[in-house]
Amino acid sequence: MSTFSSTSVELSSYRDQHFKGTRTEQDKLLRLSTTLYVGNLSFYTTEEQIYELFSRCGDIRRVIMGLDKYKKTPCGFCFVEYYNRSDAENCLRYINGTRLDDRIVRTDWDAGFIEGRQYGRGKTGGQVRDEYRTDFDSGRGGYGKIVQQKLGGSDGPFGR
Repeated sequence: MSTFSSTSVELSSYRDQHFKGTRTEQDKLLRLSTTLYVGNLSFYTTEEQIYELFSRCGDIRRVIMGLDKYKKTPCGFCFVEYYNRSDAENCLRYINGTRLDDRIVRTDWDAGFIEGRQYGRGKTGGQVRDEYRTDFDSGRGGYGKIVQQKLGGSDGPFGR
């Protein structure tokens, strides 16, 4: 019998562009990883909520909340590290695409958390995807950061 399970969750096509190493090295780490990247979270989702939902798939080693690089406030992503690969696979099967804080959660394999990756990579400190967003999303801080700057306020025309 093969050492790889035929039911294992496949790798997505996404790769961390800031990974220090080759694509082959990254793919190997992804195939062995017990760490997941979790995206599309509300800025108001708590670590406790993450534990509550994600522990339904297995024992969690740790949760690392994504933070705005400058404000040190949540910015809509986190890393969930399980003790076992099979628990992380179950999370990808059963938690990916579910709702948390009225948002559809996205999960994907991560090659392993490294200190510093908990901070947003956008110019304004948050996630890049939130900088140029033109729609109003109350769960992710209102309008995108670039739009907010152009409008001259933190929440655009709706205020706080």
